[in-house]
Amino acid sequence: MKKYIYLSLLCLLLAACSHRPTATGKPVLTVTLEPLRYFTEAIAGENFEVVSMVPDGNSPETYDPTPQQLVKLSESKAYLRIGYIGFEQNWMDKLEANAPHMPVFDTSQGVELIYEEAEHHHKDHVHAHGVEPHIWNSTRNAEIIADNICKALCEIDSAHAVLYHENLQSLQEKIRRTDKKVRELLADSTDTSFLIYHPALSYFARDYGLHQVSIEKDGKEPSPAHLQELIRICREEKIHTIFVQKEFDVRNAEMIARELGVNIVSIHPLSYHWEEEMLRVAQALKQNLSNQPQ
Repeated sequence: MKKYIYLSLLCLLLAACSHRPTATGKPVLTVTLEPLRYFTEAIAGENFEVVSMVPDGNSPETYDPTPQQLVKLSESKAYLRIGYIGFEQNWMDKLEANAPHMPVFDTSQGVELIYEEAEHHHKDHVHAHGVEPHIWNSTRNAEIIADNICKALCEIDSAHAVLYHENLQSLQEKIRRTDKKVRELLADSTDTSFLIYHPALSYFARDYGLHQVSIEKDGKEPSPAHLQELIRICREEKIHTIFVQKEFDVRNAEMIARELGVNIVSIHPLSYHWEEEMLRVAQALKQNLSNQPQ
């Protein structure tokens, strides 16, 4: 209820600000999170100012936008959503209702989605239709997302369609090079499982034949019994890598790492620097695999 009141009080302010120029003088595109900003800027070039609704260091599962962001949203030529992340499930209907002039494009269209076996409950949301939402952590998906962004830009600004297609080609080549590098790093892998606190690498695991084991259970802190079960799984599957993300508590991961004598690796799947993060994950797996006893 507070969110509805909050948005209603902003309506007049949004309307008043909807036509004022931005600081850069460029039209604005709004996206949900930083990796999507990376893809969009690569294709849009200098033609748009691209802003993320979920700032770096915040969880897109539970983030609430600030009044300043809502004002900025009113300036947007369009909104590009990632697809199914918690922020969008909680806020998209309200954002669209308060900016009815703004077209919304779903960049997940055409992605082969992973459906969770059960609904994934978090404190403030449930993943839509049981969909695993972290679609951007995949080179296969990244190509589809990039193509969807290009189509959206061409619809918004058809005068520069040739430029957007050229930039798309350059980005697709970079994505394919990233995929090639990841495959080379993982080429000699015999250990195909890893542990992660929040299961953000489901699509990465699918692309490269890996098994992701999540410390979270149904989006909640693990119970002592579940922690013991995780330790058993790690021993059974010879897991040597535990990934943690800065948006989540790492204490349980540290306890498991001490028990097993394995390495913790900090990753940032929500980073703007998408290519670097994809390679960081692969490099961490390669290093741990190459250091395991024969």
